[in-house]
Amino acid sequence: PDYRRNPMRRPAISEAGVVFVMTHDSIGLGEDGPTHQPVEHLASFRAMPSMLMIRPAGGNETAGAYEVAVKNRNRPTTIALSRQNMSSLPGSSAAAVAKGAYVIYQTKADSKPDIIFLATGSELDLAFDAAKQVEKDTAKNVRVVSLPCWELFEEQGAAYKEEVLPSSVTARVGVEAGTSFGWHKYVGSNGAFVGIDTFGASAPAGKLYQEFGITLDNVVKQAKAQLAK
Repeated sequence: PDYRRNPMRRPAISEAGVVFVMTHDSIGLGEDGPTHQPVEHLASFRAMPSMLMIRPAGGNETAGAYEVAVKNRNRPTTIALSRQNMSSLPGSSAAAVAKGAYVIYQTKADSKPDIIFLATGSELDLAFDAAKQVEKDTAKNVRVVSLPCWELFEEQGAAYKEEVLPSSVTARVGVEAGTSFGWHKYVGSNGAFVGIDTFGASAPAGKLYQEFGITLDNVVKQAKAQLAK
């Protein structure tokens, strides 16, 4: 995406509703190596004024991302798609993408969660599986939040943001196959983040995720450490 940065920045400055579709979203590209693995680009485009950076998870959220993009005629949208297989998890929603973040699962929906898992794109499946494992192991009330578009979430009212991410719940784990830059806004200064703060490498995707610790076991481990605080 670096060589396209200027053509993407111009519509942001000009308030033009251009839609950019990216197909290289993480280290999951595997053998293509670090030159094709955009570990820092999600953060960099989130930092670009007027740009909507959407990283959807599964078919429902992808449909929602396109709907958001075509409706926003006065600012550009970047949709970061994955080449990895993803499921449309129960609770995933096309309509909810417009709010930027939403609760996709909770053990007991009518009570305050003990811990919140946050994720985007292909890592939402991982966060969901880890939450279910922690739920089984600890009997805690877990919540999973999909966070496809930070900019849209920040535009929501204070009441909605507090509803999704209650400030009283400090046990949080963020999961994204990218840099941690910016994530502590949502997981908090004491929260955990599972991602990658180095360049990637050339190897099969599964091996890379294992090597960099973006795994079910590590997310579960980080979550239990949060609950132990």
